[in-house]
Amino acid sequence: MGVEQRAEDLQDMVPSGVAVCVVDLLEVIEVERRHGKRLVTGGNRGIGQGITRRLLADGFAVSVLATRAEPTELLAELRELAGVADRVRYVRGSVAEPEDHQRYVDDAVAAWGRLDVLVNNAGVAPSMRTDLLAATPESFDRVMGINLRGPYFLTQVFANRVIALRGGAGSPPERPVATIVNVSSISATAVSTDRGEYCVSKAGVGMATQLFAVRLAPEGIVVYEVRPGVIATDMTAAVTGKYDTLFAEGLAPIRRWGRPADVAGAVSMLASGQTPYSTGEVFHVDGGMHIPTL
Repeated sequence: MGVEQRAEDLQDMVPSGVAVCVVDLLEVIEVERRHGKRLVTGGNRGIGQGITRRLLADGFAVSVLATRAEPTELLAELRELAGVADRVRYVRGSVAEPEDHQRYVDDAVAAWGRLDVLVNNAGVAPSMRTDLLAATPESFDRVMGINLRGPYFLTQVFANRVIALRGGAGSPPERPVATIVNVSSISATAVSTDRGEYCVSKAGVGMATQLFAVRLAPEGIVVYEVRPGVIATDMTAAVTGKYDTLFAEGLAPIRRWGRPADVAGAVSMLASGQTPYSTGEVFHVDGGMHIPTL
């Protein structure tokens, strides 16, 4: 519900850790932090940009995966923000293509030698809103491929590499060795019958979070879901009037639009390692919109 974004540009940053955050259509970003590496898949504006800039401010180094030719001006800006050119990397590819996942992770490991955080933030809405009874298999497959299948298998590649870098089997570490943050949507539970494929994909991200949380806990990898509500981005600009009215009428207890910085703050907190005894949690960033009220 207003949290999806396009993927035409990108941005990231990191210095001694690596994180991955997926926010936009076919883009992936890897981020490295002062005390670890972060990988981030995402884009250049909206929620993706908010997360990227926050991670940069937190001291992360970033590697970007995107379908575009290398955006030299944007990368120059990101490297200036990072302070050190080698804290920003760029890999051309798509989160929807499994073969690009391995290449993306390999590049980060070759550059930084470690992986610390993966942020799956990429996502698209249907090209056209269509009633549930008229939706097409083509639209369903496109949305599921980018929003669910892509992050699902990128997470698999990331986790396997973290385990290999750690040295395989052994007693569980006292503190997490890596963190995965999946950015989903309030549409994981809120029904929109004119974009059913989007709702199903985000509900799937919620289950994927639970699955990986259970499977990866013994490996020292924690997994979280950040679930935004109605966020003010380019993609929601066309419905500003509608939601201005809904917020004024009490759509959420906090009666305002969400901002990309709100989502970025949640991701930053979870990526910081400050919640080592939690996994599989859903962190709502929706002004309380998810709370049932009478």
